Amino acid sequence: MTDNNLFYVCSLIEYIARQTKNKRKVVVDSLGIEGIKKQLHDAPVNHCLSFEQVGEEIIDHYKITTGDFDTITNCKYKVPSFQDIGKLYAIIVENSSEKGDFPTEIKNLFSSFISDEISRFNTNLYYQNPDFLRCSYKAGYLLE
Repeated sequence: MTDNNLFYVCSLIEYIARQTKNKRKVVVDSLGIEGIKKQLHDAPVNHCLSFEQVGEEIIDHYKITTGDFDTITNCKYKVPSFQDIGKLYAIIVENSSEKGDFPTEIKNLFSSFISDEISRFNTNLYYQNPDFLRCSYKAGYLLE
């Protein structure tokens, strides 16, 4: 596996969450560990396809329904791209995972409180140093 695959899958999860207006936890719960492993495995091929196509296929296959976690519509500031946020998640996953267990760390990170906080684009949390975010994630609360 390469860093590009991790970046791709983290960006894909962010993309799907935005499209379905769900918390990122809903997406990773729908995929499960096996689904996350499959996306990491398929990433080298899926890089050639659009996020729209792959996202739509995943939404249909895993029956991800529309939620009400919309942090984009009423954002007062420029919303970072799903790939910018995917890169942030990839850095945190890579620096947090035990022995390169990316699927478990992806599920844990996207299911944690920090994911909801990063997704609130009316704050500047997503611009914080990735090490600060990783340490906060590991602590279970926002550090000061």
